[in-house]
Amino acid sequence: MKVNQTGQSEFILLGFPSSNELQFLLFMVFLVFYILTVSTNLFIIGILMLDPILRKVPMYIFLNHFSFLEIWYITVTVPKMLFDFRAGNNVITYNGCIVQIYFFFALGLTELFFLAVMAYDRYLAICKPLRYHSIMTRTLCTQLAICSWVCGFLSSFFLIIPSSRLMFCRSTTLNHFFCDFIPLLTISCNETLVTDRVLYFMAWFIILYSFFLTAASYAYIIRTVFRLPSKIGRKKAFSTCASHLTVVLTFYGTIIFMYIRPSTKYSSDIDKVVSVFYAVVIPLVNPLVYTLRNKDVQEALRRTVRRNIFFSLCHFFLLI
Repeated sequence: MKVNQTGQSEFILLGFPSSNELQFLLFMVFLVFYILTVSTNLFIIGILMLDPILRKVPMYIFLNHFSFLEIWYITVTVPKMLFDFRAGNNVITYNGCIVQIYFFFALGLTELFFLAVMAYDRYLAICKPLRYHSIMTRTLCTQLAICSWVCGFLSSFFLIIPSSRLMFCRSTTLNHFFCDFIPLLTISCNETLVTDRVLYFMAWFIILYSFFLTAASYAYIIRTVFRLPSKIGRKKAFSTCASHLTVVLTFYGTIIFMYIRPSTKYSSDIDKVVSVFYAVVIPLVNPLVYTLRNKDVQEALRRTVRRNIFFSLCHFFLLI
């Protein structure tokens, strides 16, 4: 008999079955990742908002959005997982599962669009420096940022529609630590051919198209860097590009491995490990690579600290 999908059915998230000691260790590890990710991205948002110089620079306007995105991206999955570790309650309702899938993919797809937009911004800055400020205006920055958010959240509906039509006549146990489309597909008793085609179309078109745009921008950047006359300049540019490319390739590599495969190739245990990278690790690595290693951000931090110290001293002397 098929499970009635009226919002009363539930799924059991298998998570990481292990001993109580290992469960506690995993809880602490994921808790540290979550706290560091949220606090680091909030710190970056604060620095970029408070600094009068950086908040007008196009790249840092995008990074501000990107940091805000990463906070919500990791919040969609990790708090529920932490609660399951401690409470032992691995149950999630059908409606809750669909909502989690929607926001996880909406934010993930939005991140893909932002990676492409930021790569294009770096392409203009390095390859067309004389025209950069005339092309990448504040209006264009706002439009690109809004477009990334809107496209990400609209694209996620391609998964919600087929997900809401799946029926489950056997097990409702998901061998995952959050509700993902692929685990739902593997336990469904529907004929999944049409559903697979929807997933593949979305995956190939959005993921690979955004990857192509990002890769093309970096290819032009690398070609321009090779032509720099200064060896020190080339080394500095390559250092920055290598860090960005490492994050981009890791993120794209894991999601391409996860979502651009036939359903017969799914392996739940391996997929869970891969999912940890793009759902938990990458949101922490991104701010470290894109901002905290950036000299402009470091200088903005020093300016903010000096300004706060100055105001504090002035306030102290006025009280005296």
